[in-house]
Amino acid sequence: MGDWCKGFWSLLTAVVLLAGGAAGAQQAEPGVSAPSGSGSPALDFPTVLYGAAYYHEYMPYERLDKDVALMKAAGLNVVRMGESTWSLWEPEDGQFEYAWMDRVVQAMGKAGIKVILGTPTYSIPAWMAHQHPEILARRMNDSRFGGPGIDNSYGMRQNMDTDSPAYRFYAERLIRHIVAHYKDNPTVIGWQLDNETSSYDAANPDVFIGFQHHLEKKFGTPEALSKTWFLNYWGENLHTWEDLPTRDGAQSTGYKLEWSRWSQMRVTDFLHWQAGLVREAAGPNQFVTTDFGGMMRRDVNEEAIAQDLGIPADNIYHWAAQEHFDGATQSAQADFARSLKHSNFLVTETNAQSTDWTSAHQYPPYDGQLREDVYTHLANGANMVEYWHWASIPANQETYWKGILSHDLEPNRAYAEMSRTAHELQRIGPHLVGLQIHNQVAILWSRDSLNAIGFMPFTSSGPQWSFAPPTGDYASLVNQIHKSLYSLNVGCDFVFPTTQDFSAYKLLIVPALYIADDALLQRIADYVKNGGHVVMTFKSGFANENSAVRWVRAPGPLREAAGFSYQEFSNLEHPLALKGDPFHVGTADPTANQVQYWAEFLMPEHARTLASYDHPFFGRWPAITENEYGAGTLLYEGTYLSSELQTAVLRRTLEQIGLAGPDQQLPAAVHVTHGVNRLGRRVHYYFNYSGGEVKASYAYAAGTNLLDGKAVGMNGALTLAPWDVAIVEESR
Repeated sequence: MGDWCKGFWSLLTAVVLLAGGAAGAQQAEPGVSAPSGSGSPALDFPTVLYGAAYYHEYMPYERLDKDVALMKAAGLNVVRMGESTWSLWEPEDGQFEYAWMDRVVQAMGKAGIKVILGTPTYSIPAWMAHQHPEILARRMNDSRFGGPGIDNSYGMRQNMDTDSPAYRFYAERLIRHIVAHYKDNPTVIGWQLDNETSSYDAANPDVFIGFQHHLEKKFGTPEALSKTWFLNYWGENLHTWEDLPTRDGAQSTGYKLEWSRWSQMRVTDFLHWQAGLVREAAGPNQFVTTDFGGMMRRDVNEEAIAQDLGIPADNIYHWAAQEHFDGATQSAQADFARSLKHSNFLVTETNAQSTDWTSAHQYPPYDGQLREDVYTHLANGANMVEYWHWASIPANQETYWKGILSHDLEPNRAYAEMSRTAHELQRIGPHLVGLQIHNQVAILWSRDSLNAIGFMPFTSSGPQWSFAPPTGDYASLVNQIHKSLYSLNVGCDFVFPTTQDFSAYKLLIVPALYIADDALLQRIADYVKNGGHVVMTFKSGFANENSAVRWVRAPGPLREAAGFSYQEFSNLEHPLALKGDPFHVGTADPTANQVQYWAEFLMPEHARTLASYDHPFFGRWPAITENEYGAGTLLYEGTYLSSELQTAVLRRTLEQIGLAGPDQQLPAAVHVTHGVNRLGRRVHYYFNYSGGEVKASYAYAAGTNLLDGKAVGMNGALTLAPWDVAIVEESR
């Protein structure tokens, strides 16, 4: 049972062992059973994969045997390697070297540790930059991207134009060589495409020409483009494609939005191209993934890219540690990753000790937090958790992005906690892997709105014309909403403007949907009419798909469903209180009953007012309305609420539509998630994100705490130590 190709038998054995319950379970063979083609989502993970990125080439001295022995003793069962050092795979043009990696893969295989290899295309070797300087990305003339047409110099990673013909030639040659070399190696279970890919803000001539061809296909004629983008403004209309200006100084909101889409398309195309090369050369049981460098990026269309992956992966880092560790960031990233294919995902990188590109953010986890973080990822649908990385690097940019081992390369506190967790997973991993999560709440996330609001922000940290960075934006609003749901112990998915049917969800939350075509707005209205419930915020329905403000009264096609219209809006120089504290949040902190940044002058037509501003001028208009439309409701926030207000509004809605229950009565430090494992049994994770002991009431069917084997009765009490977790699997 040591071979990768025997994954089916590993899975069968795991299922047999599971029938005996957690107390007698043994470690399932680490690996994945995948059908031929690797692009299929039907991947079976017999147990949780738990490991780290490993770079023997970074070590200051030879210690492969010692590292492998430490990993095996700790209980790790997977490593990710090879994605960062093209210069070792191909030290000179056309000279390919494998021996340096072969010995590492062989050592891992001998220890029973599986390997995920990465295509090393995100950091080009020095010889390539010297021979082909045109490969280096030219960044656009925009203050957000570094200034006036900056050409990248060699030294940093991710500094290339991925459309460059020369780059594609070398990358294809390398990928084909490496993948073919390991396609039959049973230790290598999967391939990671590139690393944290983005557009790198490349605006090279070939990128611009590609953009022009894209516009030609989409709009047909320059006159049609000019009309759509309103280029008569300042007399910039076009009559020939050769007159198309570059993106550098563009003022057109339509141009900027379409360029952002083009940047996304470039990333999608690049990873689609790599996926095809890898699948063509890889073994039939080797999966294909890519590690998104954090979800909800402005220039990466994760939804489109995921269709080329057997399973998506994300690098999920939390910047709040120690007293601020609460699992919220991990949950938001995981919810998005899980929503890409409505399936499980991999965590290819997460915090081991402390992180940062300097030594100014060194906050290593408290005792228990590293272990709790692993179960946080698993509770949200991860099938693998890997640290970045095994050992801390003694020099260069990521010196202080610490690994499991510190710079002394000896076992330490983090190693001991990681080992404890690994041995727990050897016993109960088959009960946790493949967790299926079904939520009744979704957030509609719009990358177009993220970008377009970024071009026309609704806040600024400086005076008019300063173009100072915003203090509140689309991302902060989405994060606030997700954090409110998280604090209420309500699981959620993400849906997208391309989602055709929202009926799987009882509640749809729509943050600042600034960019939307009429069809999307009609789908939202129909969802409400047919019995769905929507919570929507300001700026929704304002501009069309080309970033042109609609020339009808706001909120355009949403007017009937929303039950109001408006013609004016205002920035708020100072926060305003709501009249009468309608959601009862200001008792302890008066600032909780405040709104800020933006106010739309809503004029109710059918909607009823839920809250008004406590102000002699703004007070004539509602701040929050609710409208019954068909069989459903649409609640609209015409302003940016405080976090306390946002939570209170969502709590009220959840209670009204029957989605509130015992989970909302738990202590503030306790977070709970639910799912169904591969045995068909419900699993409930209870986390204590605090430094004090807490008690939580368990409100579900009787079961067993998988971590300690103790029975838990319905309506029983769980005692959670500081930074601890209980995982209850129902018995039936």
